[in-house]
Amino acid sequence: MLRKSFILVLVLVLIAIPIASTAMAQDTITLTYLVDDSQANSGMATALAEAYMAQHPNVEIVVELRPGGTEGDNIVKTRLATGDMTDVFWYNSGSLLQALNPAQTLVDLSDQPFIENIVESFLPTVSQGDAIFGVPTGTAMGGGILYNKKVYEELGLSVPKTWDEFVANNEAIKEAGIAPVLATFGDTWTSQLFVLADYYNVEQAVPGFAEAYTNHEATHSDTPAAAAGFAYLQQGYEEDWWQEDYATTLFEPGLALLANGEVAHYPMLTFALSTIEANFPDQVNDIGFFAQPGTDAEANGVTIWMPPATYIPQTTEGEKREVALDFLSFIASIEGTEVLTAEIAPTGPYMIKGATLPDSVLPAVKDLAAYIESGNSYPALEFLSPIKGPNLEQICVAVGTGQMDAEQAAEDYDRDVERQAQQLGLPGWD
Repeated sequence: MLRKSFILVLVLVLIAIPIASTAMAQDTITLTYLVDDSQANSGMATALAEAYMAQHPNVEIVVELRPGGTEGDNIVKTRLATGDMTDVFWYNSGSLLQALNPAQTLVDLSDQPFIENIVESFLPTVSQGDAIFGVPTGTAMGGGILYNKKVYEELGLSVPKTWDEFVANNEAIKEAGIAPVLATFGDTWTSQLFVLADYYNVEQAVPGFAEAYTNHEATHSDTPAAAAGFAYLQQGYEEDWWQEDYATTLFEPGLALLANGEVAHYPMLTFALSTIEANFPDQVNDIGFFAQPGTDAEANGVTIWMPPATYIPQTTEGEKREVALDFLSFIASIEGTEVLTAEIAPTGPYMIKGATLPDSVLPAVKDLAAYIESGNSYPALEFLSPIKGPNLEQICVAVGTGQMDAEQAAEDYDRDVERQAQQLGLPGWD
């Protein structure tokens, strides 16, 4: 009897071992992924998470949403500072990253093999010293003017290459009873494009401005070319270019006005095309793109934004960090870009070696590509300098709504920039 009981126990133990091992192997590892709540970025993050989970059944990636703009920046900074950040998160590359104090808050990826997949020109935008902190998530973008081609065709207008030509087009559009320029100041971050998308023209007028600006040898208020964007906002307000309710119109409702031809132009990044395509698929081919015009038709070109990136905070540790690193490897692969292309039509080139764009890209993306292919493009200032004042969007709204003139705006932004440079401890800003 004793022998039979011993055998029974032994059998049960032997059966239990593989069952327990299988259960342990199938334990789910959950990662949280914080992204901003725009339709394009949340859609890309969800598509990447779902594709990765399909290949890794024991991994669950939960996408969390945050607001864009200053409110979203503050959420990211607060969660990093309090150790409450998600396991991975989406955030800007360039100067805004430097304000996160990445060497103390983020995982250094420089020793990871997938870094070799990334186009070299992107790496400085997610680096500090020799450390690399993020992988590109999405496409590079153009900053300039989205426009309704049907409005242009109906009024017989041509794409402007100088600001004076742009002004003349706006007058013709206004005379036709159409709002010349869309302003969506209800989403304050959208107010900045006349200033930020003008950097190609700044560089043409003042070569090397970014270095002088970083070294505190040049400012917006003492450099007319750099202050021009504020003057353009003031001109737009004074010449009544904006649509009704411009102070409260939000980004996505504004895109409806552009798609339907109720406004003619929208100073914006080309990433907005994916939202137009999702919400207005029948009208998206009516939208074109041109670079923000400057003063010289022969020096016409576009300002380029590098894509945002996905990062791992240092609070992600152990097995979760290993899975997070593998997830970033997937994002930084050709397969990852193909997932994004299948989800959302590309709005610019990928920063992953070997990644290609389909022939079916939107007309406005082809407009952008033409500038890049002809060599008439230059990175935005925030990718050349670690300094970007956090209050630029509020300053731009103040100018665009008539509460502040361009001269005061340039001076206020210089003070905003000085405070940020001092916080970063940059030399020459004491």
